[in-house]
Amino acid sequence: MFTGIITGVGQITDNQPLGDQPTHGRRLTILAPAGYLEGVGLGDSIAINGACMTVTTFDAAASRFTIDVSAESLARTVGLAGSGHRVNLEQALRSHDRLGGHIVTGHVDGVGDVTVFEPVGESWLLRIRAPKALARFLAYKGSITVNGVSLTVNRVQDAADGSTEFDINLIPHTIENTALGELKAGSRVNLEVDLIARYVERMLSADGRLLG
Repeated sequence: MFTGIITGVGQITDNQPLGDQPTHGRRLTILAPAGYLEGVGLGDSIAINGACMTVTTFDAAASRFTIDVSAESLARTVGLAGSGHRVNLEQALRSHDRLGGHIVTGHVDGVGDVTVFEPVGESWLLRIRAPKALARFLAYKGSITVNGVSLTVNRVQDAADGSTEFDINLIPHTIENTALGELKAGSRVNLEVDLIARYVERMLSADGRLLG
């Protein structure tokens, strides 16, 4: 479980295949900020650009760790198939931590496309087109996770094809402390919808059977 409050920005320094078949995944080596791995153990969960992954090896002194990403995860996310670029990191929530963002599972629901990323005053406007399957989960002033970052939706506009564009305002602190500042029009991003919205949709689609 996570909160969508990024605790560090890392860099994928190596990306190796785990086999020679399409069904094989990849092993990523990630360089974390100095001291980031203090207290981390084997098997711990760290969200990488919003996708919950398991630490398979780590070197705390060198601030490096590895994760194994399955072919299924690679097919359903973006930003984990290459090397050299920066990624948002969040260690799993502990029972005594503050819930600064919103409840995030680290399970990517879909991939969105950035259509606008431009400065507006001291902040930045981030506009994303979400796939049709996620449109019903997006609401004005609702929560959304973009590449692992908990954000608030400021505008929702439904399109004729069933997709939805939504706007987010990024303050300078978010730009400076996450990898979102490297986005541009045409970038693809991992999206996770609000967990509460997902349960509400399930209850409404049950046509009263849950109450009967």
